[in-house]
Amino acid sequence: MSTVVAIDGPAGAGKSTVARLLAEKMNFTYVNTGSLYRAVAWALKEAGLAVDDVTQEFLDKLVLEYKNGILLVNGVDPGAGLRTADIASGASLVSKKDFVRSHLLPVQRDAADKGWIVMEGRDIGTVVFPDARCKFFITASLEARAKRRLAQAGEVASGATLEEVKKEIAKRDEQDSKRELAPLRAADDAVVIDTGDMTPDEVVCAMEKVISAAM
Repeated sequence: MSTVVAIDGPAGAGKSTVARLLAEKMNFTYVNTGSLYRAVAWALKEAGLAVDDVTQEFLDKLVLEYKNGILLVNGVDPGAGLRTADIASGASLVSKKDFVRSHLLPVQRDAADKGWIVMEGRDIGTVVFPDARCKFFITASLEARAKRRLAQAGEVASGATLEEVKKEIAKRDEQDSKRELAPLRAADDAVVIDTGDMTPDEVVCAMEKVISAAM
C-alpha cells in the first residue's frame, strides 16, 4: 500500500485548500494533479493552439515536472496562468482524451517516490493510486461550490453571476462524471466528507484522524 493520501472531488469542493493545509500540518508533499491538465491546456494556449489540437507528438515534447511542490512546464512556472477560467475549461476538455491521461499517469505516480504525499484530483483514489493508504472524496452542494468559486480571484470570468457560475460548475461536473475514461466518482473505500458547513481546518482535523489511524 502506497504512502499516498488521495483526495478526490468535484470543482469548488475545497480540495486544493484542505490538501495544502493537510500537507503542511502533517509535513507531507502536496501534489495537485489537476494542475497537470491545466498545464497542458496552458501550453497549448501559449503555442497558439486550440485544445483539440493536442497530439501525442505535442505531449512528447512537453516537459512537466514537480520541483519543491511547484509544477514547471518546460522549465517555467506558469503561476496564476493555470488558474484562469479558460484554462480550467480547457483542462476539463483535454482530460477527456485517453492518450493525454495515459501520458500524464506516470508523471503523477513519479511524484510519490519520495515519501508521504497528499495528492488531489478527480481520479486519484480510483485510477492513479487505487492502493493509496487513505482516500477521501470531498464534496459540497452546487450552491456552496459556486459561492467558493466566485470568491476565488481568476477562477471565473469577470462579472460572472452566481447562477452563471453554478451552470458552469454543473457542466464541468457532467463532463467529469460522464466521461468514459476515469470518470469522477468516489472510490468504494473512500471517506466521503461534505464540506458545505465545515471550515477548512475542521475538514483537515477530520482527515488527520483517519490518516493517523492508518499510519
